[in-house]
Amino acid sequence: MGRSLNLRLLAAVALSLLPAAIAMAVLAGAGSLHPLWALAAIVAGAAGGVLFALSISRRLVRRVARLDAIAAALENRRPPAHLVNEDADPMSRVERRLLAVADSTLGELQSLGEQRDELETILRGMTEAVVVTDRRGEVVLLNGAARWLFALNSDTDYRGRDFVELCRDPRLQEFAAGAMRAGDGQGKSVELFIQYPAQRHLQINAAPVRSPAGATAAWVLVFHDITQLKSYETVRADFIANLTHELRTPLSAICGYAETLVAGVEDREVQRRFLGIIQRQSRRLARLLDDLISLSSLERGLMPLKIEALEPCRVVEEAAELMREQARQHEVELETRCPAGLPEIGGDRDRLHQVMLNLLDNAIKYTPRGGRVTVEARAAASNGVQPAPGAELIVSDTGEGIPAADIPRLTERFYRVDRARSRELGGTGLGLAIVKHIVQLHRGRLKIDSRLREGTTVTVWLPASEG
Repeated sequence: MGRSLNLRLLAAVALSLLPAAIAMAVLAGAGSLHPLWALAAIVAGAAGGVLFALSISRRLVRRVARLDAIAAALENRRPPAHLVNEDADPMSRVERRLLAVADSTLGELQSLGEQRDELETILRGMTEAVVVTDRRGEVVLLNGAARWLFALNSDTDYRGRDFVELCRDPRLQEFAAGAMRAGDGQGKSVELFIQYPAQRHLQINAAPVRSPAGATAAWVLVFHDITQLKSYETVRADFIANLTHELRTPLSAICGYAETLVAGVEDREVQRRFLGIIQRQSRRLARLLDDLISLSSLERGLMPLKIEALEPCRVVEEAAELMREQARQHEVELETRCPAGLPEIGGDRDRLHQVMLNLLDNAIKYTPRGGRVTVEARAAASNGVQPAPGAELIVSDTGEGIPAADIPRLTERFYRVDRARSRELGGTGLGLAIVKHIVQLHRGRLKIDSRLREGTTVTVWLPASEG
């Protein structure tokens, strides 16, 4: 650029001197001016013009270089060098003003960048899925939770795509399109159950983002996954319904027979039978309340464990000894097996006795007369997930067994395979739920295997004592 500018300035000087040079040549030819003086004047004028033109050219080149450096700095979003002379000419004033504008612009860009980074950090840390679209419904940004919710590729850039490409569920697409088409510019909220990419309950909020002019410039869609909350609500409703039913049965029996006795029953045998029923139902109600209190304490962590080193054989034998009379009354053979040399387990003696008594009680009650219940302890090198030393406490019976479809639900509160028979035998429906929580508190594992008409085996794996 410097060479081109110099040529242009020299051409301008030559053109400006050309009329004067022609006039002097005419005067010299007419004898009015000596030729040497005319030549000297032309040379002097040309030399002065060239020097002045070169000075202007150098100055302009320096200023162009400074302006180019400012432009390059702005392109790279870095502060330009402030090398402007303190001249009072218009170009210097323009350069200083340009530098001030550049500094202000860079400051605003830096502030916007920081705000963007803060926003991205907030979005990444949010558990809720967030999708921002423009007013036409094209994606502007989305966070990682949204990618997970809609099973999107983590490496794919979805900016500029229509929102319907993110989720194929028609109900969700209909809600998003309806919210964006609404002319009132108000936020929308809805609760939906979607099927794709997985079955989930979602609480969705769509809020407009206003431009300075007041028009809707973008939409922010926030998705709250309330599937687990819905599951908890269902469990709570089922628990209340089951608890109400379980309490109503013994209370109805107690009230009914008590009212009959109050009305008067002359037959002493009938009186004793009614009183016996009231007594059994009262005990059943007491057991139910005791199990509810135990289960609540376990779930809320209000029953701290007193961990000590225990011998598996002793835990098995003590529990079996307490249940032998019940097994004899039911005409069920109770057998214990316990090899020597088993590793000690770390556990709470009372809670593990509660586990074994619950398991033995279930096994004896659901084993027909003449059957056999076996309780044993044996060494185990793995808990089924990762290698870890420990011991297994096993209770098996020769009962009717449990259908495979019912096994995963056996540890649910009040779940029974045969409700009528369970109530007849005095079960509360909470025993296995209590067992599961106690085993989990011991960092153990519960496994139930069963086959119809062959029997059931319950295995409790417990880690070895750390002492």
